Amino acid sequence: MSKHYGTIAFTDHVRDIQNEHGSAAFYDRKRIQGKAAPGVDALTADETEYLAQRDSFYLATVSDTGWPYVQFRGGPAGLVRIVDDHTIGWADFRGNLQYVSTGNLTGDDRVALIAMDYVQQRRLKIYGHARIVTAEQDPTLITTFADPAYDAVIERAVLISVDAFDWNCPQHITPRFTIAELENHLAPLRDQLDALRAENGRLREELDRRD
Repeated sequence: MSKHYGTIAFTDHVRDIQNEHGSAAFYDRKRIQGKAAPGVDALTADETEYLAQRDSFYLATVSDTGWPYVQFRGGPAGLVRIVDDHTIGWADFRGNLQYVSTGNLTGDDRVALIAMDYVQQRRLKIYGHARIVTAEQDPTLITTFADPAYDAVIERAVLISVDAFDWNCPQHITPRFTIAELENHLAPLRDQLDALRAENGRLREELDRRD
């Protein structure tokens, strides 16, 4: 947990529930330490390396009515780019043209992200403020965020100024695997299956000759 995570997450209502369950004293120390520390929390090598390997994440924004909106964002591995130790960003691909997240950000730039690693049962939560950058505003940035091997239309880039973050415990994360992650395990099995089929074919030919 970064220093300022508690100052954002642990509101009075949250602290009331923590008090009921006996965790208030532990987390209140972290909240007080965060209030005493100036600035925002810098990403470390652990966070930047982890984010650079992700191919998806979940993004939460807040609407004018106060309703939260959570959206899945996916793409190639390396979708999230590390701009500096306080800033991350990604290429925003064309989707179903609802633009709920994009619209919400024009009214309230606060966001929360959850980046999952289902294989290793890890998750990173991030609080920050978002800024939308169009191709007209910064074509170089859009080009930098593009992946030539990934066939998608980039409508804009989203930059997140990170305020705080926290690593969640792995408990209750169900492991899931992508095709790419399974390939290293499946390839030897395919080779073995091909070899068995070839051997089976040779044995059948020998039996046919004997008949």
